[in-house]
Amino acid sequence: MASCGGGGGECHQSHCQRSEEDGGAEEETRERVASLSVAGDSPTSSATGDGALERCTKCGETVAAAAPRAVNGLCAACFRAYLFGKFKLAVTTNAMISPTDNVLVAFSGGPASRIALQFVHEMQCISLKNWDASKSQALPVFGVGVAFIDESAISIGPLHEMNKVIAQIRSIVSTLSPAHKELHIAPIENICSMSSNDGRIRLNELLDSVTDATGKEDFMKYLRMLTLQKIALDNGYSKLLLGSCTSTIACHVISATVKGQGYSLPGDVQYVDARWEVPVVLPLRDCTAEELNKLCHLDGLELLQLIKRPSNSINSLVSSFVARLRDENPSRERTVVRTAEKLRPFCFNKFVENTYHEFVPSRLRCKFQNINNSETALSEVLCPLCGSPLSEPEVQSLRNIQEKTQTLVEKFTAHCCQSCSFQILPKGAESLQQFYTVLPQSVTVRVTGGTSDHSQIGELIDDCLLVDDDDDDDDGT
Repeated sequence: MASCGGGGGECHQSHCQRSEEDGGAEEETRERVASLSVAGDSPTSSATGDGALERCTKCGETVAAAAPRAVNGLCAACFRAYLFGKFKLAVTTNAMISPTDNVLVAFSGGPASRIALQFVHEMQCISLKNWDASKSQALPVFGVGVAFIDESAISIGPLHEMNKVIAQIRSIVSTLSPAHKELHIAPIENICSMSSNDGRIRLNELLDSVTDATGKEDFMKYLRMLTLQKIALDNGYSKLLLGSCTSTIACHVISATVKGQGYSLPGDVQYVDARWEVPVVLPLRDCTAEELNKLCHLDGLELLQLIKRPSNSINSLVSSFVARLRDENPSRERTVVRTAEKLRPFCFNKFVENTYHEFVPSRLRCKFQNINNSETALSEVLCPLCGSPLSEPEVQSLRNIQEKTQTLVEKFTAHCCQSCSFQILPKGAESLQQFYTVLPQSVTVRVTGGTSDHSQIGELIDDCLLVDDDDDDDDGT
């Protein structure tokens, strides 16, 4: 009898040490594995004499012949431990979750967000067990909440389908025990107005103002992030966890490059994104969509089927292109992401030291930055629409025109990045004025108040432009 030994996480299936008593559950798991097949995967373990059985390359257990083809040579238990290990490694090495955190998991019902919710729940269960076993019980257990954005206001599906989806979500979250998890369901129109009818009108007016199909998709993505941020801020969450995986990020890398967003790209592909009021973390960055789909099938996790609006945008074209790359060579998604990783990240891709810094092991404290350090403090000028940092030419252009602008609309337009100006902002003066009028307050306040005050923006611009001059002087000496 061999043990699994899957590193990085607790194995939640006892089949790694198989016995005759659990034959029924084992057979069910094998049938699930057998129903999965990946073209081009070849068994790496040796078969028995009749060719009907194969051995797991990690634990050495004899499994169904189709199992190695389905899970890259691993049995179901080792494959699950492998994925959980990658998730846990990303969380711990990047200090994503601390004992004092309250984590909000963005849930869409797809395989990535479903696995993210399941793995966070299991980490919380492990922390609860350790807390119960601890004599001092000094370290608290982090809290978990779940957020779902109701897009029925702009969905092409009937309302009763969305009600059915919401009922499924409530059922899924209720099964994740111990430790109660608060479920937050927020209509996306609430970001425009707390009045449901007024919010729908303003949201539809905003979307109708964006004529570019790609710009409309991107703008919806920004509105979802603003909605999640509002949920997190209103309910006291300290981290926002997204289910973005390798496949999703690979598509974003290519599409951002095509759309001329190469300067801001490094900030979007890191494990941590602290440019938002509630920092965003991506613990599934090293897992592919194919792996997550397999695990959902093996564990029998319930997924949601949402009706998607057909699209002919750049994002859809890139998704099809990446899918073809994946069919030819599954490792190409990882290659794209690893290439993007080599780009220099921004200062907001690290956490800022705070009260829970003392709970983090010393080897992980390099993942934090001291906010008083002028070299690492946030100094980028961010686009008020998408939050992307402006490039040096954009900052220079903003400095040249900021004294000439008279109206709030002109100031807002001047602060937008080139991609948003081209794909999202309406072209006519009247259309632009109306678009600005119905924008959520959380967007316009970035220019009219807060940290984007006119005088403070000028100081940030000067700081950004002086950095390269200082570097040139140092090189000259």
